Amino acid sequence: MSQPESFPPATGGQTLSPAGAPVSAASGGQQSPKQPEKTAKTIAGPRRVRLALTRIDPWSVMKASFLLSVAAGIMLVVAAAFVWFMLDAMHVFSTIQDLVGTVMDSNNNAYSALIEYMKFSRAISMATVIAVVNIILATALATIGAFLYNITAALVGGVHLTLADE
Repeated sequence: MSQPESFPPATGGQTLSPAGAPVSAASGGQQSPKQPEKTAKTIAGPRRVRLALTRIDPWSVMKASFLLSVAAGIMLVVAAAFVWFMLDAMHVFSTIQDLVGTVMDSNNNAYSALIEYMKFSRAISMATVIAVVNIILATALATIGAFLYNITAALVGGVHLTLADE
């Protein structure tokens, strides 16, 4: 049986030096003196790139801030329901109702308004209204902030960043 032939690695038509580095055809197959031979002991540090953030797309900022605001609004409504159920389980509302009942007459309009104000539906409604207002304001402010950043970056050149890979 014959041994399988081994083919040289594909180099795109380039000739390889004994060290495996590509050699140009103009040098006659000789390794260029300008390129030092790389050894396995050389440890390179992280590559660093200096970038400037000169423009932010307002449309993408608006979409991202809208989605994050919707998530925050959902969390606000869930947190309001959680707090209301915890306060109800600790009998805070019944204690307030008993305290106000001893101070005021139970037929008083202020007493019935307070009792109506402490209902679960009222707490969730208020949390929902606050969440909707938060969604609108946060989305608008983030989009306006992107426009203002673009104007400022055009004047001063943006924010300069240095990124490194690990």
